[in-house]
Amino acid sequence: MSLQAFFIRLGNPILAALLRSPLHAMVDSGMMLISVTGRRSGKLYTTPVNYLRDGEMLAVISMRERTWWRSLRGGAEVGMHLQGQARSGRTTLAEDDATVADGLRRLLALNPAYARFLGVRIRSDGMAEPGDLARAARSRVVVSIHLT
Repeated sequence: MSLQAFFIRLGNPILAALLRSPLHAMVDSGMMLISVTGRRSGKLYTTPVNYLRDGEMLAVISMRERTWWRSLRGGAEVGMHLQGQARSGRTTLAEDDATVADGLRRLLALNPAYARFLGVRIRSDGMAEPGDLARAARSRVVVSIHLT
């Protein structure tokens, strides 16, 4: 078991504390804290998430059944604790199956290892199996964060 997987199993509060600490490098490769303000409650919610980076854009894949991302509909400002630094960004949310599938395809081009996590087979030509990609898109959303 990787060190990151170990801390994930310990739970969000412990992982969040670790990501905020000087020891963040133990787990922050591809993991950050995102802070989202609830649309109805106005409360600030912070949760650890995995991300992929492409320049000044971060992408986060979440299961649709989770709730943290719902306040991002229509775009929202978010705070992040990213690689030991407080950052902010503006989000774009992909929810419909076709847009999510396009986002997943782009993310797989950045990091083909995500195919295993998504349950998507990669064909011999390097492209994602279309049926697998469509199935993965039905159960996920893609949050794009443009760093500010």
